[in-house]
Amino acid sequence: MALVTSYLAIGSNLGNRLANIKESLRYLKEINRIHIDKISPIYESSPEGGPKNQPKYLNLALKIKTALAPFDLLNELKIIEKKLKRRNKIHWGPRTIDLDILFYGDLILSSRALSLPHNLLHKRIFVLNPLVGIAPNFIHPVYNKSVKELLRGLKNGNKKIVPFN
Repeated sequence: MALVTSYLAIGSNLGNRLANIKESLRYLKEINRIHIDKISPIYESSPEGGPKNQPKYLNLALKIKTALAPFDLLNELKIIEKKLKRRNKIHWGPRTIDLDILFYGDLILSSRALSLPHNLLHKRIFVLNPLVGIAPNFIHPVYNKSVKELLRGLKNGNKKIVPFN
C-alpha cells in the first residue's frame, strides 16, 4: 500500500497529561507502518461537553505518513488508548488519552466505527488550533475550506485555548 498523509489529534485530561501524551507518541513511533512527520505545539483548553468540573485538556496534532488502511490505523490507536488505560465510562468524559484520526488523505468515509474527516473537527478550536500549526492550508474535503479558514470561523466564540509550556 502507498503511504497516505494523515492527521491525528491527541488529548489528555487525567493523570499526568504530558506524560500520557509523550507515552502515546512513543507507542506511535514503534509502529512500523507509521512515520511521524510533524508535531504541533501542545495547547491547554477547557473540556467541551461531558460532565462539569473536568480537568483541563492538553491537546496536539500530528501529521503522519502511514501504510495502514484507515480501519487498521484506528485499531492501532485503540490499542494505544488501551495501553494507557483509557476508560469509556462517560460520553465526552475525562480520559487519560484520546487519539483521533482527523483526516486520512482526502478520504470521505462514514461508518459506525469511523468518520473521515472527523465529523466534529470543524467545530473544535482545541483540534483546529494545533492543526493550523502543522497544516494551515490543508483543505477539508467536505467543506472545501482550509484548516486556517475553519479556525478563523471559530475565533468569534468564547472558547479559550492557550499554549502549554
